Amino acid sequence: MVSTIKKNLNLAFRVSSYAEWDKKTNVKMTRPDADCVHSDGFYFFNINIHRTMILIVFEDNEATVIWGGSHDGFNNIFKGNKATIEKWLRTQSLI
Repeated sequence: MVSTIKKNLNLAFRVSSYAEWDKKTNVKMTRPDADCVHSDGFYFFNINIHRTMILIVFEDNEATVIWGGSHDGFNNIFKGNKATIEKWLRTQSLI
């Protein structure tokens, strides 16, 4: 599982390193799978190759991986809804 997540993180960073994302519409143009889950710039990316979800925060043209895991892990932690995601972000002192 860890090696799968590492592979997907590498893939996500290869894609994001070439992107010049300065607004939400640019993210969606490059990555249609991006789901903005909080207005502060938190996104989930669905990396279909290994069924991994990655939450990334964009600040000053930088990306920081906040959470990565399987779809089952995503469903267990975040319950697939933005209110639960926001609560998790608050408990992690990210918002």
